[in-house]
Amino acid sequence: MPTVPKIIPISDLRQNASDVVKSVSSSREPVFITQRGRAAAVMVSMEVYENSQHEMDVLHLLARGEKEIEAGIGHELDDVLKEADRFLETAKP
Repeated sequence: MPTVPKIIPISDLRQNASDVVKSVSSSREPVFITQRGRAAAVMVSMEVYENSQHEMDVLHLLARGEKEIEAGIGHELDDVLKEADRFLETAKP
């Protein structure tokens, strides 16, 4: 069952920033910040942000690979696997 997102107005963030940051860090769940009743920002923990960035990097690499395949550009499997290993080692969350 999906959880209900935590939504707080920016005024609450101003008054309780430390508590909000602690909550985001410990729960790993995002907090949606509203301003004048509209969504304005999303706050996530650093760990969640870094994991998301790593996933985006992997998706970009896969998209690049797909374009290279369509263009008929080939690479040696051993070279690709070595590059993948290096990427995964340097980007461990």
